[in-house]
Amino acid sequence: VPGSGKSTLVAKLAAEIRRTGRRVGIVAVDPSSPFSGGAILGDRIRMGDVAGDSGVYVRSMAPHGSLGGLAQGSLGAVDILDAAGYGVVVLETVGVGQGEVEVARAAHTTVVVSAPGLGDDIQAIKAGILEIADIHVVSKADQPGAQRTLGDLKSMLAMGPLSARSGDWQVPVLTSCALSGEGVVGLLSAIDGHRAALDACGAMAARRADINARRLFLAGEGLLRDAISRQQDGRVIELIALLDARMLGPHAAAKRLLADIRRGDDA
Repeated sequence: VPGSGKSTLVAKLAAEIRRTGRRVGIVAVDPSSPFSGGAILGDRIRMGDVAGDSGVYVRSMAPHGSLGGLAQGSLGAVDILDAAGYGVVVLETVGVGQGEVEVARAAHTTVVVSAPGLGDDIQAIKAGILEIADIHVVSKADQPGAQRTLGDLKSMLAMGPLSARSGDWQVPVLTSCALSGEGVVGLLSAIDGHRAALDACGAMAARRADINARRLFLAGEGLLRDAISRQQDGRVIELIALLDARMLGPHAAAKRLLADIRRGDDA
């Protein structure tokens, strides 16, 4: 769930899911300070209405500089909640920027929340949000400009071509008001409908395979970063000196570093 004004909406959605008898896990990622690396983790505060429900588990996380809108441990937390028997796991990202679309590669259903009057319609074009969303929600429906944002999103979707991520699924554009609860029932119905559509057309298996492939790639990236970090005081310094002297380019230096790491692993 990337987008603006989403935490209160997630809390209302969790309460509605609980009314269907399902347990809900929420992994909420809050922005980190670029200076201290810390985060307020205020999403837990805004979800206070459901925090006391034993069938709802809220885990706040800070990205600590991770790109894509997720924290490094987000997907691991999702796995744990899934294994613990939570029927629905909501992964709330830090928001939508040009690079914060990693959630689309990690979730079965991606809901993008746009607030009126914040330029989110332009951001949707710039960041490719139209392509990642399985469901669009315009929040703060009681605010001026909500209908305009709703119309803009519908117009942009009509221009197509739409993503083929969900087969013949027609991406809906809904409105909501988290304070009053307006639109939450319809949002849950759309989420359940999208899951049913994935199962019906056989796209769920393909989406799971894509998610697992992406997670394998990310795990490999993490192992490589760790291996490079272990070289930080040795080979890396030598290669940086060669880069400074213009005796080597970054690509060639990286290839040398990887070769050294492989030799070290073989030793």
